[in-house]
Order: sequence, then structure tokens, then C-alpha cells
Amino acid sequence: MVKSKTAPKRFVSNLCNCETVFDYAGNCQSIQTIEELMAQAGFWGDQEAAQQKVGELKSLKAVVTPLSQAIQSVDDLEALIEMADEDDSLVDEVVSEVESLEEQVAQLQLNTLLSGTHDRAGGLLTIHARDGGTDANDWAEMLLRMYTLWAQKHDFTVELLDRSDNDEAGINNATIAIRGPMAYGYLKGETGMHRLVRISPFNSEGKRQTSFAAVDVSPEIADSVQVDIQDKDVREDRYRASGAGGQHVNKTDSAIRLTHMPTGIVVQCQNERSQHKNRASAWKMLRARLARVEEEKREAEQLQKYKDKSRVGFGSQIRNYFLHPDQRVKDSRTGYSMGSFHQVLDGNIQGFLEAYLRWRVQGE
Repeated sequence: MVKSKTAPKRFVSNLCNCETVFDYAGNCQSIQTIEELMAQAGFWGDQEAAQQKVGELKSLKAVVTPLSQAIQSVDDLEALIEMADEDDSLVDEVVSEVESLEEQVAQLQLNTLLSGTHDRAGGLLTIHARDGGTDANDWAEMLLRMYTLWAQKHDFTVELLDRSDNDEAGINNATIAIRGPMAYGYLKGETGMHRLVRISPFNSEGKRQTSFAAVDVSPEIADSVQVDIQDKDVREDRYRASGAGGQHVNKTDSAIRLTHMPTGIVVQCQNERSQHKNRASAWKMLRARLARVEEEKREAEQLQKYKDKSRVGFGSQIRNYFLHPDQRVKDSRTGYSMGSFHQVLDGNIQGFLEAYLRWRVQGE
């Protein structure tokens, strides 16, 4: 009981840190402001703006609600400890409550690592097949499925923005929007090269094949957020769509490619039959990529905190997936690994995401 009696003070200290990091008071006020706005007549007149506010409210509550629950649990624990001083039958309940609170606070402390400028936003995730021929195309599609399943396990929504299928198997590239609280914060560490080693199903000799796919993750930026893009800096190219469904969409130049000349960033969208919708999606992708560039510039001054950890870029190999000679997946940065290849490909990647967040702040 001695440890249990001192637990509330320890929890209060940890929660105070969480309140500061998450701006608990400010977020509570923001929730109240949005809820008052939603109660006004005509709120749903602009569906797109309304949905953005609903998404913002959901993200705020995802931060505030667990913290509010933990604060209430500490108050309840203090009262329970006082009662247990006079009733020994409550000792086991006190121990159980302490263990439960330890789990809550541990999760909240993990969430404090998701306090970046855009960490609460949704994420735009792009996958490109790289070296490895048809195996690489197949591998890119396997990764697309993996991230989609991860999102579904967390009740996030997934929207396909662009997809280019390979003629033989798999995809050349694809972009999806994953929307949910902290989606970008969790996924931003997935940017880099993913390497697969397996016996190729496309090789009649049954040889082992190494293939690569590049993943790029950017925050989904609301239209209300200002991103400085000069029209003169963007070149738009229109072309005929290809891939699945192409027979329906390629009769006109409906696909859109945008090139941001100063940075060399290229985005494209061909998933819709409407050129207007493809253009809107392409601009959304470009805004996201440029917002991430600005975020990286702000973080550049902090790179010394990571000592010898070089920044992981789009072309850096971050994770190895082995299906032969044994089954395992290992992260090149954190050392975190799982022995079940198929579980990982079924979307069970949360351990990798959390390990990256902890690794990233080590040595600060």
C-alpha cells in the first residue's frame, strides 16, 4: 500500500507535464468554440468547411478526452486510498486502479511525442515501386494494403487519391489520404525506402529476389491553412489517365501533374474521371508536400539534438521485410523487430510506429 499511497502524486506530476505539452486548457476552449459554432444555424451550409471543423473537433477530443479521464481517475484513486485505510478489503482494488492508471499515463506520455505542428492532421501517403521489376510493383501494392489495414484497425478513414497499376502485377504508384486523430504524427516516420526479400513468385526458377518501394508521408493541410505557393512557380501538365479503369477515363486528358519548379516536387492525380477533381486532389497533395518541407526547415535547427542520427529522407532505407530464408521484419533505425511477416503486412505496425517516436527523441 505504501507505493499505492504515493502513486497519486507521481501521476499528478506526469499529468501536469501532459497538460502543458498538449495545451489542455487551450484545447478545451477550442472544443467549446467549435461546438458553439456547430450549434449555429447554417453551419452545414458549406459542407466542406463543416467537415473540416468536425475533423478538427474529433482531433481535439482525441487529445483532451483521455487526459480528462486520467485526471478524473487520479481524483478517484485518492478517494479510494482514503477508504482503503479503513477497509483492508479495498487494497486489491487500489492496486488494480494504480496499474490501470499507469497504463493510461504511459499512453499519454507516448502521445506527448506527437506534439509537432501538423501531428494531429491526417496524412497523405504515397508509395512508389522502385528497384526490383515486377516484384517491386507487387511489393508496392502489398504496402498499400498494409497501411490501409492499419488505418482501418484504428477506425481511420482511407481515401484513394491516385493509383497507377502495373500491366503485369501490382502498382507503379499510389496515393491515399488517411484521416483520423494523429494520423500524420504516427505515420510521418514511415517516409523512406522499404526493402523486401523473398522467393519471387514471378521467377520461374524460384530465385530469391530483393525489391524496393519508397514511401512518402505528408500532412493533409486544411484549405484554411495558408501555404505560400506562387502560381508562376507551378507547371501543370494534362495527360490521359492509364491503369485500371483507363478505358473509361483516357478518352480525354483528365489526369493532372503539377510540378513545383523551385523545389522540384512533382505530384499527380488520375483517379477521377473529372479533370477538375483530379486538379483539386493534385493541389491538395502539393500543399501537403510543401507544408512538410516548411516543417522540416523549422526542425533543421534541432538536428544536433539527435547527435549521430542522420535525418531519414525519402531515399533512405528504413525497414527490411524478410520472407526468406526466415520470416521477420526489422526497422533499420530503431532495431525494433517482429517475427511474423504476415502479421505486419496485415496492418499490425503500431509497434514500429511507436518505437520510431521514442527513438526520435532519444538523446535530446
